Amino acid sequence: MKIIIICGITIESNLIIINHCSIYKEKLSRVIMKPDDDLIGPNLAELMKKYDRPGPRYTSYPTAPLFSKEFDYERYKREIIKLNHPNNKTDLSLYLHIPFCDTLCYFCGCTTIITQNRDRVKEYLDYLKREIDLLSSYIHPNRKVIQMHWGGGTPTYLTPVEISGIASYIKKRFTFSDDAELSVEIDPRELTLEHLQALRQNGFNRISMGVQDYSEKVLSAINRNQGEEITRQAVEWSRSLGFVSLNLDLVYGLPLQTLESFEKTVDHIINVSPERIAVYNFAYVPWIKPHQKLIKPEDLPTPENKMKILLMTIKKLIDAGYIYIGMDHFAKANDELTISQMNKSLHRNFQGYSTKAGYDLFGLGMSSISYFANNYAQNAKTLTGYYKAIDAGHFATDVGYQMSFDDELRKYIIMRLMCDLALEISEVEQKFKIVFKEYFKDAIVSLQPFIEDKLMQRSGGTLKVTSQGRLFLRNIAMCFDAYLTKISKEKPLFSRTV
Repeated sequence: MKIIIICGITIESNLIIINHCSIYKEKLSRVIMKPDDDLIGPNLAELMKKYDRPGPRYTSYPTAPLFSKEFDYERYKREIIKLNHPNNKTDLSLYLHIPFCDTLCYFCGCTTIITQNRDRVKEYLDYLKREIDLLSSYIHPNRKVIQMHWGGGTPTYLTPVEISGIASYIKKRFTFSDDAELSVEIDPRELTLEHLQALRQNGFNRISMGVQDYSEKVLSAINRNQGEEITRQAVEWSRSLGFVSLNLDLVYGLPLQTLESFEKTVDHIINVSPERIAVYNFAYVPWIKPHQKLIKPEDLPTPENKMKILLMTIKKLIDAGYIYIGMDHFAKANDELTISQMNKSLHRNFQGYSTKAGYDLFGLGMSSISYFANNYAQNAKTLTGYYKAIDAGHFATDVGYQMSFDDELRKYIIMRLMCDLALEISEVEQKFKIVFKEYFKDAIVSLQPFIEDKLMQRSGGTLKVTSQGRLFLRNIAMCFDAYLTKISKEKPLFSRTV
C-alpha cells in the first residue's frame, strides 16, 4: 500500500484521510479521481462512438494548420525587437529540436531524419550554433531562461561530447536561472551512462523516456527493438545520477496490442514508479506520415478494444496512486504537475502539460515552434530550408501567426478547461471585458450535449469537467474553436479524439 503525505494530507490508495490542512485537502480533492468515480459508466461505449472524431490536441490555439507564410522571418524579427528592452523581465523557455534517429519507428509522428552519417549531425550542430548566436543577439541579458527542453528525433543521438558542446554553447549566450527546469527526451536504445552523465553535468534535471509497450510482438510491428532490461538500465542510471523527475511514455492503439499484453506493460511501469506517466493515443495518420503505411491497418486494435485498453490503464494508474491530470498525463500526488493543477497554474505547450507559464518560448532548430507575446512562428521543416535561411543570415521562420483578441480569449478558455478541468465564467468576463453568454452563444449550444451526457456540469458561474468528461477534453475544447469549420477538409489534419 502506497502512502503519500502532502502538507498534512494522507493519501492512502487514493483516498483522502481528513486532517488539519483543509486548503490543500480541498484542492487535491478537485483533481483526484478515485477508482470508484463514475468513469466507466454503462453508456461509455456509446459516448466514445458519439464523440470519436478528428480533433486537435490543443498544444496551441490557433492550431498549426492556421500558421501562414505571411508571418515570415522579417516579421518574426520585428516582433522580437519589440520585446528587447531593459524593462522586459519576462522569463524565457528554450526548445531545441534534434531531429536525428538511427532507426525509423513506424508509429512516430515527429519530424525526424533517419541517418547513420555522423557528419550530418556535426553540420546541423554548426547551423544550430549560428541560430543560437542570432537569437541571443536580440534577447536582453536581463531576461532569464527558466526552462529548456530538448526534443526530437532523439537528442541522445548526439554523442556525450556533442551534448556538452551544444549545452555549454547555449549557456554562454543566455542567462539561466539557478533553478531552471532542464528536460530532455532520451531513447534507451544505444544510450550509455556517459550520455546521461554529460546531460547531468550540464544541468539537466528531468528526463522523458519512450517505452511505448513492453510486448515484443508490438515492438517488432513498430520496428522498435527495446526490451524491458534496456529501459530499466536507463532508469537506474538516471536515478543514480540524481535526475529529479522521470517521465515514461506509453502508447495505446499500436498494432498487435491487446488488453492483456498492455496490462502487463502497465504493471511493469507501475513497478518502475516514475514521477510522471504519459499514455498517448496512437495517432494513425498515414496521409500525413507516409511511413505509417508500413503498419497494417488490420493489425490495429478495434475502437472498442482501444477503449478497454485506455480504461484499464487509467484504473490501474489511479489504483497505484497516480493522479489523472487530464488528457493523457498522470503524475504522483506530490509531483509539481499535480500541485500546479491544484493551484490553477498548470499550462500546456507544444510538449504537453507544463508547470511553467507566463514565459516567452523560443524554438531552435528545424521545425521548432516559438510562442511569445501573441505570436507563433515555426522554423523550416526541412534541413535544406533551415540551412538556406541561416546561410542568408536571417531567422529560419517559415510560417507563423499573430493572434487576435478573439484568439487570445479562446486560447485562455481552452487552456483553463484542459488544465484546471473547470472554467470560472466571471474570471473570463473580468479579464476580457465580455459578456460570456452573448459572446459565446454558439459555444454554449455546442456544450449542451456534453452537459446532457454528464461530461460537464454547469453550476452557477462555473463550468466543470466531470471525471468521465476527462476522456473527452479535446471534444469539449473544440466547442470554443472558431476555426474548425474553416480548415480544409480535403484530408483529415488531426488524429481521432478517442
